[in-house]
Order: sequence, then C-alpha cells, then structure tokens
Amino acid sequence: MTGHNELPGPDPSKAELRPGLPIVVIAGRPNVGKSTLMNRILGRREAIVEEKPGVTRDRKEVDAEWQGTEFRLIDTGGWMTGGTAIDKKVSRQAEVAIAQADALLFVVDATVGITEDDDQVVRLVRQAGCPVFCVANKVDDAVHEDNVWELVGLGLGEAFPVSSLHGRGVGDLLDAVVSVLPEPIEADEEEEEERIFGIALVGRPNVGKSTLFNRLIGEDRSITHDMPGTTRDTVDTVVDTETGPIRFLDTAGMRRRSRIDEDTEYYSVVRALKAVDKADVALLVIDATEGITHQDQRLAERVDAAGCPIVLVLNKWDKISTEQRESFDAQVERKLSFLPDVPVHRVSALTGKAVERLLPSMTSAIDAYQQRVPTRKVNEVIRRAQQATPAPGGARVLYATQGATHPPTFTLFTNRTLPDHYLRYLERQLRDQLELGPTAIKLRVRRRSE
Repeated sequence: MTGHNELPGPDPSKAELRPGLPIVVIAGRPNVGKSTLMNRILGRREAIVEEKPGVTRDRKEVDAEWQGTEFRLIDTGGWMTGGTAIDKKVSRQAEVAIAQADALLFVVDATVGITEDDDQVVRLVRQAGCPVFCVANKVDDAVHEDNVWELVGLGLGEAFPVSSLHGRGVGDLLDAVVSVLPEPIEADEEEEEERIFGIALVGRPNVGKSTLFNRLIGEDRSITHDMPGTTRDTVDTVVDTETGPIRFLDTAGMRRRSRIDEDTEYYSVVRALKAVDKADVALLVIDATEGITHQDQRLAERVDAAGCPIVLVLNKWDKISTEQRESFDAQVERKLSFLPDVPVHRVSALTGKAVERLLPSMTSAIDAYQQRVPTRKVNEVIRRAQQATPAPGGARVLYATQGATHPPTFTLFTNRTLPDHYLRYLERQLRDQLELGPTAIKLRVRRRSE
C-alpha cells in the first residue's frame, strides 16, 4: 500500500477530458480488479483500490493513451443482480457506461473462475454492440495460465491473461484493444479553444452534494444514498448552459484528518482537495438541519485559501422550522465572517426548490474571477481609498495595476511597508468598487523609493 505522504504519478487534475475520443469501458462483477487494471493502464493511482468489494461506486472517467492512440477509459462499479438499493444504483451506472462503449474490457478473477455473477454480466455486455475483450485477471505467473481456458465457456473468445497488479500481459491486451477503436472525432478549433469553467461541489459527508450534482446536470450521474461516504472519487460532467459549457465536479465528503480511518477515505479527501484547487468556483454545501458546524468552517477556510470564489448553499432548507430559518443569517455572519461577501442560497436539492437560482450566482462569480480592470480604474479606487483613510506612518501606494486574473491579482507599489490591516482595507475597497463579489483577490506589494 502506498503511504499517505506519497501520491505517485502526475497530477491528473491538470488535464481536461478531451471530447471526441473513443470510449473503453472496464466492466465486471465486484472485486475482480477493475480499478487496479485502470491504474495499470494509466500508469498512476487514479482509481481508488482496496481489497474489498464496493469501493468503486460512481463510474470514473479519464483520458488514456497507448502507443500513440488516445481513448477515454471508464472504470465502473461492480455489476450485480439484486443487492441493496445502492448496489442497484451502482449497477445502473455500469449499464450506462457499457451502453456508451466502443470497446469493453470484461474482467474476471482467474483465481476464482466463472461465477454465477460473471454469467449475468456476460449477458449484459453481449448486448453492447461493440468488441468485448475477456480479461483473465490475477494471472501473476505462467503457472496460473491454465486457469484461463475455463473462461472460454463465457462465449467471448480467448481470454487475455493479465496481472493488473504487476502489469503482466496488459500491453498485449492494449495492443488488441486499440486495433479495433474508431478514429477520434475531431472538435472544431473554436471548441478546442473554448474555456470550460469548473464548479466543485464540496462539503461534509452526507449533506446532499451528489443529489445537488444530479439536479444541476439533469442526469442521475452520481450514486446518491442516505449514508455518509457514498461518493469515493471526484466525478465530473460538462453541461451546456446558456452562458456556455460548465464542468461540475462532485467530490467526496471531507472530514477532519483525525476522523479518517480508512485509506479509501483518505484518498477520497485528497482528490476532493485537488478538485477544489482546479475549480473556478466552489459550491460549499451545508446541511441546514445541522447548522454550520466547526468542520463546515474548516472547509470554508480551505476553499477560500485555494483562491476560488465560494457560493454558499444551505441544503435541506425545506426541512427546518421558521425559527431556525430566522436565526441562520446571524449564524452565517458569526461563523463564516472570514469569507468575502458570498452569495447564500437556500435550496432543497431533493425537490429542486430554488436550485435554478444557483446558475446566475455561479456565472457572476466566474465573470468576476476572470475580470480584468483597466489600470486607470484600479488607481482611482486606490486613490479614493487612501484619501478616505490614509495609511499609518506616512505609508502609501504610489501606483497599482492588475497583473493577473483567475483570481484577480493586483500589484501595489508602495513607499513603505503597509500593515496587514490596511492591506485588508484596500482589498475590501477593490472588491466593493470593482464589483468583484465573492471572488478571491490577491495583493502583491512591492516597496520602492519615491
């Protein structure tokens, strides 16, 4: 097991999913090594892996490449008959992915052989209408290759013996897969250059993030269930809106480090924090029935420190009393006073009430996040601010300019060192006068002689 302080491989959050790539889906019953195979193909630990069934729940999508051929790789949760309500939702997600596939990797545990569940999944994948590759996993050495012949009985042709854990035989499998994939559908140059903004849904476990995610994208995309920790990986989907495409990222619930006992949940939190770091706006979802907890405050601090604007979402608003509603404004002001003037929305993700009001707030936050202000206007704001409240000790800003966006970053050239409280004053003035709303603002100070 890789240690908690070691996250191997490149950061996959830096790359956007490329549209038009052929789709390769990894399917099979639970606990046959599907996520391990995904990690082996990618050459990094992207999917969460643990030696127990049910770790993968949502379908996980990421771009991959083999010998110059690019494709979209989708890892699915284990498909099974019957089971609990959440098992059925996991199976449904696998069925949706299989229906999209240009090629299917049907994974079987060669050390166990064909099970009744394997037979059930085979019936499903045969209906996919695309090439299906039977993958005999856990063939760690030549001694175990004889186990592969039994899998011919599945009716999928000769199986590929592989060891996802050690990489044995995976290259031969990929050679066969890429040989049958269709050519990528090339996007228009204008579409490739279009900036897709990311909206991350963050919050403690079981506050309704996945339900809100599904409501926003208009599809049953994340597994939702009334049990903490249902979302293990970050799941993202691009949605076309009136203002252009937006990437919504549903993240695993984040809790304090001392309460994270499982390796699985630790890596879920790591991915959630990566989603925050790459997002343009964060929807901080709070359970209104529980009020604003200390952990909500810690999460708000973490998101604010990442430099992306925050839209506060008080979910389950329909489940609290009138008295509780009247006290909530004071609670927000008292416990989240360190945040800028963030929009606050009171919604019910389950019923959809007031969810439609989120998009205008997100759009405004994105506009402010990428806003570039003329140097003349920046200096006007600074000049008026200094006239109204001069800095102590004769310090003053000689000149100011905006040096960057995402978030707006301003450089202040000063004659002396400005105290922290005065810098906070200037930040508030810039935010208010330039109508930057909830977006983070960065100030860089350079001292020079007059």
